[in-house]
This record gives sequence, structure tokens and C-alpha cells, in this order.
Amino acid sequence: MHQTVLDRLDESLDLSEDERMVLDSVKQLAADKIAPRAAEYDRTSTFPQDNIDEMNALGMNAMFVPEAYGGLGLSYTVYLACVREISKACASTGIIWATNFHGMKPVMDFGTEAQKQRILPTIAAGGLGSLCITEPTAGSDATGMKTRFTPKGNDTVVVNGGKIFISNGDVADHLLVFGKWSEIDDPKGAITALVVDKGTPGLNVLRKEEKMGHRAATTVALSFEDMEVSRDNVIGVPGEGLKILLASLNKSRPSVAAQALGIARAAFEDAIAYINDRKQSGRRIIDFQGIQFTLADLATDLAMCEGWLWRIGRMVDAGATDFGIEASMLKMRGSDLAMKISDEAVQLHGGYGYCQDYRVERLMRDAKITQIWEGTNQIHRQLIGRHFAEKLK
Repeated sequence: MHQTVLDRLDESLDLSEDERMVLDSVKQLAADKIAPRAAEYDRTSTFPQDNIDEMNALGMNAMFVPEAYGGLGLSYTVYLACVREISKACASTGIIWATNFHGMKPVMDFGTEAQKQRILPTIAAGGLGSLCITEPTAGSDATGMKTRFTPKGNDTVVVNGGKIFISNGDVADHLLVFGKWSEIDDPKGAITALVVDKGTPGLNVLRKEEKMGHRAATTVALSFEDMEVSRDNVIGVPGEGLKILLASLNKSRPSVAAQALGIARAAFEDAIAYINDRKQSGRRIIDFQGIQFTLADLATDLAMCEGWLWRIGRMVDAGATDFGIEASMLKMRGSDLAMKISDEAVQLHGGYGYCQDYRVERLMRDAKITQIWEGTNQIHRQLIGRHFAEKLK
């Protein structure tokens, strides 16, 4: 395929030589090993352990863990690029890997030195992480959570409650769990974060969800029944959880957008390849003017959205802390675009697009959840719109 404007956008990424080599290795792994397995993992809803093993052999978890704890400490930008490449090959594998970052980044940012020394080397070596926020009464409004943290003496916290829709919840080595501190009587001020280790007594997997897409990535419901956790596992101090949660989401939302844009790019490239080859009435489908107009809109939206992805990557790497609205814009538009492009890709494939022999069918199913998790797009539109309202005096 000839070089396109999207290829030129990829080449313009400001990466170090080492980071460029890492990204090239990830692209090779995604194309050679991960993409060929994706359809079977999706069909059987099997956890893609082979993919995780290959990624660990490449040391991919190490890239976002600081060097002091066994990692490489590479840039957020190259992390986002790798999320996109893995997700382009297999969306399930992409979200499994990204969830390690989502769950463990708050430990890096807010944990004590002792917490980092204990937890992060496991992740750098290939361990899995999980982020546990959502409950039946606490979806987009996290303040509605009912999971309760009750101190027991000076050294122990007793956890009761449960979580739903938790990625990696049944396979994670460390889970970052949010709940409310029993001694603080304030829906927002009581929110607290703590780390739960795999195998802790009282941690139970209630069920594994059967999903429309991302079928190889485990999504589970968890319960905590008088689960005792060391007080040393509390991140920050009791009542700081909302601050930690929001800071976590500001980093995980661009990550989810990168995942969505991987799906979008895969769908776009599949559609382009198909309509360059397929003929109707003696002409290639791509030579029809109406099709070219559609491609123009999709390609322009994709280029602009990916440009915004790289802008946020640069902001974070430069030390920015106030980028919540930019992250909401990216998550909202990137996930909407994944759904739009995958839908158009199915349409451009005609009847074949509705069959599982072609990847676009799976991509359309995988795209849908990106509009829902990490805050529904309705919530992001509200956040973005509210940003421009002047405060009343």
C-alpha cells in the first residue's frame, strides 16, 4: 500500500531512538503473532495468554514502570502508541494490557516508597493489574459506591461490598479498589483507595460476563466479604480517594481513546484494502465519487483525532496536570469515531461485512464498549459543555 497521510502522521511522532525501536518491535509482534490469533480468541472467549506471554517476553509492562522499580520509564506518548498498535491487532489484548497501567498508575503517582517497592516490580516483570471502581449504584457517578472500608485496630482494614464490570478482575496480581471509609460521613470525602492482592481471603469472583465484544478480555463481578487488608495498602490517606480516582481517569481516558483509535485504524485499513480490490459495474468501489466523499470525512476525522491523541501525550510528558477536559474530548471523539468507522467498514464490505470471515464484523462489536467505559460519552459531553459555563457570582 502506498504511503498515506495517516502514515505520515505516525512518522511525525516525537520519540527517542530507543522508543522508536520499542514501538517497531511492538508493531512487529502485533502483526506477526497477535493479529492472527484474534479471531479464534474472540470466537472462544478464551483469555489470550499466549499474547500476554509474548508481550511479557518483550518486556512491555516495563515501559510504563519507573526505572527505580524494575521498569524502563518510557514516555506516555510511546505507551499510547503501543496501546493503539496492540488494540489494532486485538482489542481484547489491548485492553488487558492497558488495564495494567490504569490500575497501577495511581500507585506510581500516590503510593508510598514501601508500596512502590512491593507492588511495582511485580507489574514490571509482567504481572497484571486491575482498576475497581464500578458498582451497581456507581457507574458514571462514582460517589454512589457502597463498598465500605472499616478500620480494625491500627493495622487492618475490613472491606465489604462488591464491584461489577471489572477488567482483569479475576486474573490480576494487584487490584486498586475504591470504597468509602466508614469513619468519614461525606459521600465524596469518604472515598478511599487501597490495593488488594490476588488470593486475599474474602475476595471472590461472582461471575464472568458474556459480552458483545472484547470477548477474550475477562470482565467480572467481584465481592468482598469481611476481606481483611493491611492498613499499609491504603493509597494516600483515608478520604483522598476521589482526588486519586480523578487523576487516574485523566490518564486512563486517553489510553482508552488510543485503544478505540486502534480499532478505528484497523477498520479503516480493512475497508480501504477491500474497496481498492472489489469491483462493481466494472469499476473499483473506491473510484465511485460518493465512496470517496465518505473516505474523505473518515480519514480527516481520524487524522485530527490521532493528532489530538499525540498532543495529549506531549502534554503529559511535559508534566501537565490540568488536562481533564482535553482527555474527555479525546475519549469522546475517539470512541465515537471507532464506532462510526467500523460501521462504515461493515457497510463498505456489503454482505461480507456481516460475516465473521471478515475482521470488520468483530471490530464493530469491539468498538461499542469504548463509548461506554471510562465514563459514558454522554457524561463526557456534559463535562465538556459545563467547562465553558461561567461561574455564577
